[in-house]
Amino acid sequence: MSSHLVGVGVGPGDPELVTVKGVNALRAADVVVVPVMDTGERGRAEATVLHYVPEEKVVRVVFALNERTDRARREAAWDAAGEQVAALLRDHGSVAFATIGDPNVYSTFTYLAQTVGELVPGTVVETVPGITAMQDLAARSGAVLTEGTEPLTLVPVTAGAAVLKEALAGPGTVVAYKFGRQAAEVAEALRETRRLDDAVWGSALGLPEESVRPAAELDGGPLPYLSTLIAPARRDGGRGGKL
Repeated sequence: MSSHLVGVGVGPGDPELVTVKGVNALRAADVVVVPVMDTGERGRAEATVLHYVPEEKVVRVVFALNERTDRARREAAWDAAGEQVAALLRDHGSVAFATIGDPNVYSTFTYLAQTVGELVPGTVVETVPGITAMQDLAARSGAVLTEGTEPLTLVPVTAGAAVLKEALAGPGTVVAYKFGRQAAEVAEALRETRRLDDAVWGSALGLPEESVRPAAELDGGPLPYLSTLIAPARRDGGRGGKL
């Protein structure tokens, strides 16, 4: 039988936000792989998975998740992780890879699946969608992501402040991921584009240290790397104004 690799989105951190299909996929797999940094600390994906499967079924695989400058080191870590998962597939046949958020949205699973597909030809790759941080933040803050014909733009701030400013100058809602280290630049971009008043940011969603606050309170200080920002579209046409 063909090897089976499934990427399972386990949401932004709250174990209650894992879908039933996601839980079933985790439990059905022979092995559940969770990504960890080379520091060895337990990540959100692992903490979430352990609510649903026994610890002895979980295999920790090191990724250079905190490596942003040394591309060679990062890619070497991806290759090593791919080799490890490929070996698990050869031994077990069915492997689930748990990733925070959704496996098709800025996920490490994308790179892993490509590498494993080359190492174990014929591997069947599937994904189970997960709830994203922007959905969770919208629910927790009351921010409406889209109405009517409004566009929605998702920007990783690691792409640079200019990309964020360009998005904020547009007509729709803008969501910024991974902006914690550039909080000062993000606050300035919101002020320049007059999008500060209605914007909201959050971090550690669903966890004891959760923080959900108005973006107007951003003071330029450092925030958790995985902070999320929502700048809602400008809405001055009344109810249903953009239908």
